[in-house]
Amino acid sequence: MLAPPRTVVHRAAGLYALERTLQRRGFDLVAGADEAGRGACAGPLVVAAVALPAGRRGEIDELGDSKLLTPATRERVYDAVLGCAAAYSVVIIPPDEIDGRGLHVCNLAGMRRALAMLTPRPHYVLTDGFKVDGLGVPGLAVWKGDQVAACVAAASVIAKVTRDRIMADLHNDWPKYGFDEHKGYVTPEHQAALKRHGPCVEHRFSYVNVAAVARSKRRRGTVGVAPGVAAHVPAQLRDNVAMEGGPR
Repeated sequence: MLAPPRTVVHRAAGLYALERTLQRRGFDLVAGADEAGRGACAGPLVVAAVALPAGRRGEIDELGDSKLLTPATRERVYDAVLGCAAAYSVVIIPPDEIDGRGLHVCNLAGMRRALAMLTPRPHYVLTDGFKVDGLGVPGLAVWKGDQVAACVAAASVIAKVTRDRIMADLHNDWPKYGFDEHKGYVTPEHQAALKRHGPCVEHRFSYVNVAAVARSKRRRGTVGVAPGVAAHVPAQLRDNVAMEGGPR
């Protein structure tokens, strides 16, 4: 028996081309997964999975890579995705779990959990950047998937809006860090507040910039963390993650 011919989907074909191609091959429900907060040094990692319905019911105005949308547009797209999605899920991974297990492990585990939570179960999965095994269905890791596949872009928006809302709420508990503005990413303002006050429980102590501030304050005999916060010892220090990625 001859194998079916290889299909090539060009990025210029549009945001829905990859899913439509998979659906024509018999994979009726295609799900995408993406995360927000990978490059932040404070706050959770948020992973979302979304399966959009086939055909025009799954087409959403203004949908695109969440990083390229304005906050107001993201909110509109967020509501539109929730209104039409065949299935969606969100997984929130707190900073202490990221410190204990490592960022990459948490990212893959979050995608796996989010995709496994979808009901109905997808027939094919697309993930942004990283291949996720153990799902029991075929899948593909897509480079810059949130700019290529509609379901991944939808997951990107859900993850980003969810995390931004969490960071705005955390600002009420820790206003001196400015979480509502920088959302936990490394900015000059955030780094200045971190050096002034020390890290709080929402910071990722396995990130080199956070760990360096805590160590510096301990050496000088000052408070290593914000008042009222127990000292945190990271399970593992990864020197290459403090500035990894960008705001997502």
